[in-house]
Amino acid sequence: MHVRIRRDILPVRAHICPMILDADTCHAACDAKDRRFDGRFYVGVKSTGIYCRCICPARTPKRVNRTFWPSAAAAEGAGFRPCLLCRPERAPGLAPIDAPARLAAAAYARIEAGALEETGLEALADELGVTSRHLRRVMNAQFGASPIEIAQTGRLLAARRLLNETALSVTEIAFASGFRSLRRFNATMKDRYGAPPTKMRGRKQFTRGETFTVSLSPRGDYNIAPMLEFLTLRALPGVERGGTKTYARVLKWGDALGWIEVGMGPKGMMLTLSENLAPHLRPLVANVRGAFDLDAEMTAVDAHLATDKELAKDVKREPGVRVPGALDGFELAIRAVLGQQVTVAGARTLTNRLVEKFGATLEKGPEGLERAFPEPSALANAGAATIAKIGLPTKRAETLHRLAAASADGKLPLAHGAIASGRAALAHIPGIGPWTIEYVAMRALGDPDAYPATDVALINALGRKDETLEYLKPWRAYAAIRLWRRAAKKELRK
Repeated sequence: MHVRIRRDILPVRAHICPMILDADTCHAACDAKDRRFDGRFYVGVKSTGIYCRCICPARTPKRVNRTFWPSAAAAEGAGFRPCLLCRPERAPGLAPIDAPARLAAAAYARIEAGALEETGLEALADELGVTSRHLRRVMNAQFGASPIEIAQTGRLLAARRLLNETALSVTEIAFASGFRSLRRFNATMKDRYGAPPTKMRGRKQFTRGETFTVSLSPRGDYNIAPMLEFLTLRALPGVERGGTKTYARVLKWGDALGWIEVGMGPKGMMLTLSENLAPHLRPLVANVRGAFDLDAEMTAVDAHLATDKELAKDVKREPGVRVPGALDGFELAIRAVLGQQVTVAGARTLTNRLVEKFGATLEKGPEGLERAFPEPSALANAGAATIAKIGLPTKRAETLHRLAAASADGKLPLAHGAIASGRAALAHIPGIGPWTIEYVAMRALGDPDAYPATDVALINALGRKDETLEYLKPWRAYAAIRLWRRAAKKELRK
């Protein structure tokens, strides 16, 4: 089979964030099918024209036939087609350490969530606090492909997932993947993969129903227990349902009000969605990956935290504790303000009142899931005086109203990865202080170095005040989660 090779894209020879990977390392990872390298690079097989993950269950190709690429977009740009066995669209993403790689990874996450289709490259660059020229340069250096090429590959891989894992029609899949016309979708699929979408359905036939399930591959071993404990402790009745094995919640996405459930299965994390959310699968998958911290490099994180003698004990006792993110950044910001200077239980009581007064009702949902968190427009239109009636001081109600108004006007970017613009927007809202900014940055924006140093529980867990843990940069958010767990366990022992 003839493989089209673009001469402007070269196979990886050196830098793949967050560590240096040379050809020998990539070959060794392929031979061992080492999960630690899954998603760090892709293997182009010259004899077949296919590209794979290094963990592909197919027979390992001969070394002479292997080429290595820093991203799926780079491999596809060189003329390789995605493997039908290992499914590159399921590979975990990257959580790199150095600044350029962190910028590239944040941009990659936003592109996967559909940012370019929503607002374009210039707006994405502004959101990340850089120029579009710099963003293009960084993306090419890190992933061997431009933002536009990465977005195109993301759309195609999302379409492949929908074709192979749902009963959606081809037309629905085209628009759900980010294409603006069915004609463009058909032409691009045929040009890139050699066949129209109708010929690319998997052998398994799916029946249209009320739900569908897709699998998500985490990076490395995934311990979901700490994540579920954190979310269950804070779960809002009617909105969320936590447990020892799964987490479910009502979720509004675009014009669709539905629900999702997340839990671990034999093939990794399983994400079940109500069928009306299917058209939003691509951004939802990106959102869930961020909220459940699936792409974290926990080996590097734990090794860094272990340089602190006390945290080293926590790491040894319970490795792989990830940062619980947020599926709705606006909701997280509102809940953070409601949680100022009150206990977790007190904050949940106030939030319940807010949901009961302003949240929409889910007509058909699983038991225990019946209400959505209020939309920004609902709180913005209500006004501070009405919000205060749930039992809030006037100033705090005014802060909630300002948050809602800014979000409704599109002036409060709280998507995962929008660290620079999100922090800046929060800082301009009266009533939002350092603790709230750090907490929202940690859980909604996905800042791995966010640290709310004034948090009482963190101070008590450390046993000292005025400690910002500078020596644990750039992973202080992970230190905070471990310290909160330490404080919670201490409370249970009382």
